[in-house]
Amino acid sequence: MTHDSQTPRVLIVEDEPMLAYALEELVIEAGFQIAGVAGKLDAAIEIIDRGVCDAAILDANLKGVSAGPAAEALKARGVPFIILSGYSQDQRHMDFAGAIHLQKPCRPERLIEARRSILLVP
Repeated sequence: MTHDSQTPRVLIVEDEPMLAYALEELVIEAGFQIAGVAGKLDAAIEIIDRGVCDAAILDANLKGVSAGPAAEALKARGVPFIILSGYSQDQRHMDFAGAIHLQKPCRPERLIEARRSILLVP
């Protein structure tokens, strides 16, 4: 995949294939590039470790596995992320502290607005 250095690359970490696809389409339509889509924690960590993403959308729970280590890896690299989860903000793990939390289901406009705010783009 080629990368236009001016276009932010977004990593999507979501274990539900249909939702991951919908998020991918939404991100592309909003003018961002896709850095990768991961449905499992190890795949997400691999993409993060390659340093190819400028921001991320994380589901907090990937088929019973916390995405907390992915959040920590993103924090360590200074990559902003949004938590998109069925869990409420009170139920989430401390690894996600400081991130914008959006509850599923979420209006697409709200997700794009949050994505733009963490990337500081119009």
